[in-house]
Amino acid sequence: MSTIRVLTLGWEFPPLVNGGLGIACLGLSKALAKKVDLRVIVPKADPSVLFDGFQLTGLNNVSYREVEQVDRKYSYDSFALVERAPIELDPYTTVEGGSGVVQFTKEGRITFSKTHEADLQLFRNKEDLYAGDLALKVIQFSKIAVKVALQQDFDIIHAHDWMTYLAGVEVKKATGKPLVVHLHASQFDRAGADARGWIYDIEKFGMEQADAVIPVSKYTGTIASGHYAIDPHKIFPIHNGADPVKVFKGKKKFPEKLVLFLGRLTAQKGPGFFLQIAAKVLEQTDDVRFVMAGTGEKLRQLIESGAFKGVGDKFHFTGFLNKDKVNELLSITDIYCMPSVSEPFGLSALEAAQFNIPAVISKQSGVAEVMKGALKADFWDVNKMAEHIVHLCTDEELYRKVVEQSTEDIKASTWDAAADKVIRVYEHVLNR
Repeated sequence: MSTIRVLTLGWEFPPLVNGGLGIACLGLSKALAKKVDLRVIVPKADPSVLFDGFQLTGLNNVSYREVEQVDRKYSYDSFALVERAPIELDPYTTVEGGSGVVQFTKEGRITFSKTHEADLQLFRNKEDLYAGDLALKVIQFSKIAVKVALQQDFDIIHAHDWMTYLAGVEVKKATGKPLVVHLHASQFDRAGADARGWIYDIEKFGMEQADAVIPVSKYTGTIASGHYAIDPHKIFPIHNGADPVKVFKGKKKFPEKLVLFLGRLTAQKGPGFFLQIAAKVLEQTDDVRFVMAGTGEKLRQLIESGAFKGVGDKFHFTGFLNKDKVNELLSITDIYCMPSVSEPFGLSALEAAQFNIPAVISKQSGVAEVMKGALKADFWDVNKMAEHIVHLCTDEELYRKVVEQSTEDIKASTWDAAADKVIRVYEHVLNR
């Protein structure tokens, strides 16, 4: 079989990243580029950064002329059916285009026919991709990315997470090429089992329209089939890899053991449970400090909580840390704790294992499938999590065994291994 030509649609890409999605897309792209002809389209890319083996296109670097030449060949149909829309209140109008006329197909779909300079400008400003009107950015990315894609040759489309699913479906519709969607995290993870709304609808729509769905774990695959009613036969779970790091050992400025939480401070990641775990551990031993690295919507609430006031002298917040600072913190960490309520994968646990740090992790996580030697508990069972941490603090033999098993567990967790499995999914879809 000739080299597969892949068009990847991503939302963030290093060095312009907000979280783990961009890191995962880079890791997989670098590995895939060794074996496929790869092109990547994202909303924003740093034009000064070049990657070996694949072409990265940011809409912030695309000229108006490049999309204008295909405007007459393509119109955009919103996936959402509507009953009516006030002409002067069209939420997707542009400054340049004015309110214009909103056209509808017989099915009631809004039809857009032209991209304006102001639409491209949406991705050229310095605003964070997730800030402001995210819905508008997702829609405009869908409209513009398909026109960039139409000027390229490829065999298959690979869309990463819900922000790119509409674009993926549009490219499939315009070209007839098969679509693979990657599910890194879902609205179920972020908002719980009752999650509904526009994001949920896009996720469901994208997975339904896709020829194959790649969740980052079996755990996430069961969410796709159970909560989104996606056909299990087209779901192919593939675990993330971890980039190799130069491991080093730092020196703490205090004698106590250090227990680390690393991630966004959102309900999904369980920072409140980590605070409760800290209080439970400190009831049994004083020889430990807790560090919460990251920022997010729950930060103020955590600081003001009664639980924090009870452990404040042993509990530290770092705020946001870049990759180098994270590695410095890992170099002095004794135990890693990940009490996520719903964690599609949990790459940070693999990164901790690379630094020979034993982990206490939630059973409701994808990484629990990989790290068989990690100590596990249900996210809500703070007593069991605290018990695991106390045992690791006091039992040197247990500590050694968990570290040794984790070292073995992560050997197969490489991006090259993940890329090989992704290519097999491509081949399966293309050969049907």
